[in-house]
Amino acid sequence: MIPSARQVQPDFLPETGEMGKRIRSFNWSETSVGPIESWPEPLRTAVRICIGSRHPIVLWWGRSGLTQFYNDAYISFLGDGKHPYWLGGSGRDCWSEIWHIIEPMIESVFDTGEATWSEDLLLVLNRSLPREEGYFTFSYSPIWDDFANVAGIFCVCYETTGRVIGERRLRTLRDLGRTVMQARTEKEACELTADTLSRNRADIPFTLLYLTDDKGASAHLVATVGVDGDSEAAPVRIDLTAPLENTAWPLRHVIDTGSAELVTDLESRFGPLPGGPWPESSESAFVLPIGSACQARPVGFLIAGLSPRRIIDSDYRSFLDLIAGHLATAIANARASEEDRRRAEALAELDRAKTQFFSNVSHEFRTPLTLMLGPLENVLATENLSVPASEQLTAAHQSSLRLLKLVNSLLDFSRIEAGRVKASYAPVDLASFTADLASHFRSAMESGGLELHVDCPPLPQPVYVDREMWEKIVLNLLSNAFKFTLNGKVTVRLECNDSEAALSVSDTGVGIQEAELPHIFERFHRIEGAMGRTYEGTGIGLALVQELIHLHGGTVTVASVIGKGTTFTVRIPLGKEHLPPDRVRLVGAEPLSASRVEGYVEEAWGWLAGVHDEKPAPAAIAQIGERNARVLLADDNADMRDYVRRLLNGYVHVNAVSNGQEALSSALSDPPDLILSDVMMPVLDGFALLRELRAHPETSTIPVILLSARAGEESRVEGISAGADDYLVKPFSAQELIARVATHVNMARQRQAAMENLRQRETELRRANEDLTQFAYSATHDLKEPLRNVSIYSQLLLRKLGATADTETQQYLNSLLHEAERMAMLLRDLLTYTQVATDASLSPWSDAGVALKKAVEDLQQAIAESHAEIIADSLPALAVAEVHLHQLLQNLIGNAIKYRDPVKPPRVRVAAIRQDSYWRFVVEDNGIGIAPEYHKRIFGLFKRLHSPSRYSGTGIGLALVKRIVELYGGQVWVESEPGNGAAFFFTLPAGDQK
Repeated sequence: MIPSARQVQPDFLPETGEMGKRIRSFNWSETSVGPIESWPEPLRTAVRICIGSRHPIVLWWGRSGLTQFYNDAYISFLGDGKHPYWLGGSGRDCWSEIWHIIEPMIESVFDTGEATWSEDLLLVLNRSLPREEGYFTFSYSPIWDDFANVAGIFCVCYETTGRVIGERRLRTLRDLGRTVMQARTEKEACELTADTLSRNRADIPFTLLYLTDDKGASAHLVATVGVDGDSEAAPVRIDLTAPLENTAWPLRHVIDTGSAELVTDLESRFGPLPGGPWPESSESAFVLPIGSACQARPVGFLIAGLSPRRIIDSDYRSFLDLIAGHLATAIANARASEEDRRRAEALAELDRAKTQFFSNVSHEFRTPLTLMLGPLENVLATENLSVPASEQLTAAHQSSLRLLKLVNSLLDFSRIEAGRVKASYAPVDLASFTADLASHFRSAMESGGLELHVDCPPLPQPVYVDREMWEKIVLNLLSNAFKFTLNGKVTVRLECNDSEAALSVSDTGVGIQEAELPHIFERFHRIEGAMGRTYEGTGIGLALVQELIHLHGGTVTVASVIGKGTTFTVRIPLGKEHLPPDRVRLVGAEPLSASRVEGYVEEAWGWLAGVHDEKPAPAAIAQIGERNARVLLADDNADMRDYVRRLLNGYVHVNAVSNGQEALSSALSDPPDLILSDVMMPVLDGFALLRELRAHPETSTIPVILLSARAGEESRVEGISAGADDYLVKPFSAQELIARVATHVNMARQRQAAMENLRQRETELRRANEDLTQFAYSATHDLKEPLRNVSIYSQLLLRKLGATADTETQQYLNSLLHEAERMAMLLRDLLTYTQVATDASLSPWSDAGVALKKAVEDLQQAIAESHAEIIADSLPALAVAEVHLHQLLQNLIGNAIKYRDPVKPPRVRVAAIRQDSYWRFVVEDNGIGIAPEYHKRIFGLFKRLHSPSRYSGTGIGLALVKRIVELYGGQVWVESEPGNGAAFFFTLPAGDQK
């Protein structure tokens, strides 16, 4: 029973403070400590320190009773339910809910006299709530009596609940701010928020996140924590127009009021809900709107379950508001990002449409340009043309070339902007190539009163460039220099250091104002009022140059002085490490079409007044030697068909059709010597036609030249990769078309003659091989009998002499037997080698697994003696004779066992993987290995790396392997290093799967 109070006036207690007054007036005589006047001095001192301190202190006196004393600062630890009722009462009863935690500490102090220390210890108290989460730092110290015994416990304590929970919530907000802002969509923002909140179930036992639809008529569940979606507490959809009593959560009320709503009857609504780490069910939840700066209505809702062991105070509410604020910001950012993405996609679509437009326009322009330039060039090449007619035709030709150059520039730049340019870098003699490009301008510059200096000494190494791009770079810079240089000279200089090649194009022209230099490479930028040979231009040239140089990993700079001239300097790195590996080729490209160079040069001639007659005359049209050759032409443009037919009819027979399907039918019924095909055609386009031609044996070898308006190296590569023999870009010159047709027709005729010679030679070799096989068979048969006799008589002689033979005689006879056996083995392998390709009775289909099993059985003695381990994956059936597979595997596995490591048993792995129409086999071992310089040598006939005394054998085994593999059109090779084993690879045709 708790004693009643009565008035006493002990002198040792302070008279200030609530607890000082209560202790002075308390009736202690009814407690185990007795009246105040009878208290021992240690208790009086401890109580006096407790009452006088501003730190929270509690003390218990007496091990059995644990009478409780505390000061004013400690009252908050007790709460209204325990203060002041437990003054003078038993500490054990007062703190019964946590006694199982603190009793061992208290008993330890009584037993040992040593103080304890606990920091941020979780204690669930019966305080503001029946079970309230709290954190405390405290120490239990002994109070000694006059007899040196522990008579009580003195406890100074601090409540750290606010700090611990505050840090926990701050960590959640920090993680939320770091992760949720990375969201790219509203849904992702909600999912990231839910994931972050799932790591703080102590404050938010469960979470529901809803987003409203575009019309605001309903909210859809996006993410949950702790509650299953589509349950009673977490409906997938909540109708925001329905009456409040018909919805699971008061979302409509939150919209109407614009503020959060506290729901306190969760268990009656939904039954028990998660309490986080606590066993109690969460009884309350906040429904918070997720606001938007762009609209009055919320874009979503955060439903946050509340901890059953924390009171709902302002800190708790502020924490939830901050979470909702983070989520609202993340959703706003995601919406902005989504809008940016949509705008970017729209712009990209516009860019694609623009690029497609340029491509289509280019295609449409190139065909009429071909039909303009070709006839003009043909007429200008004729003799007895009147001067007025020549001048007019020359002007028309120059205008056509200028139009072509403009079309090419626009298309190039649009493709670069769209990221569709795919360069093809190859090692180029850059000095020779650059000097050749510059030489095309010499005549025009000299006619314009300029000197052209070309200083391009040989470089120490080839430079990796895209030839077509480099051509455009040089031609644009030279054209620009000529245009703005009225007198003096233009200098082209190429030099090289250890890391880069540098091209400079200098002139003595009008120069560029300093204010214009930062803008000189901007697209469509033109310098107003600049004095030059013409004011014409699109402002694309230098922008295109810069983009092309960037694709090479290089830079371009400009230096200029008004009235003295300008120097453009291009620097590109040496080597190929800076370039995309998949765009690098090891061999240079073929020379490009001359039409582009001609376009720049013709434009330059057009800037010279009164010197047209000085321009070099066009070259004469080349002749095609094979006049009886037949060419099939496929093009949907009737004018183009007529033009090409007129060009070629004097040299070859031309059969013209209007689409790819007609071309295919014609080629299959009457194969021509050459096919000229447009790429863009109805019914069957050029690429589809090419695939069909290559798929039929009767047309698979016919040379095909694709004609296309699609310019650029990637288009050329696409055409060649598809199987075309050549790719000609419209507009093309008559000379170029005739030259390429002549080249491919002549090459086709030469191939046909070579194939006929090859077939004749194969017939002769087959006959010779049959003769060789017959000879080998006869020779080995004739040699086997005397060898057998040598072996038999040597064995008989050894048995007859027996122990009477001296050691030297026995050695001689044993050596004779060994060499006879080796000779027999050599004859057997040699016969196998010569017969391997001649047995027509062999089945062309077998199971590699069965062949391996037989090979292992034949090698069983060697496997047992060496303790070899043979490991095999599942092996396929394929179009190879079983006896050949058996010979391959037996030779390779036998070699692996023979050339094993002397200190460990051999381990051989056999596996196969499918690669297109072939199977690639590997026989891998852990043996002594093979030095790289011998990797090819070992497959030669009678090639050995070791003496017969060290490793027995005939030197035919691997040669036989190579012969069998090549018989089926496969390849064999080895990968090995000394001491690291060897892996023998070979490929064999798969055939049709059975």
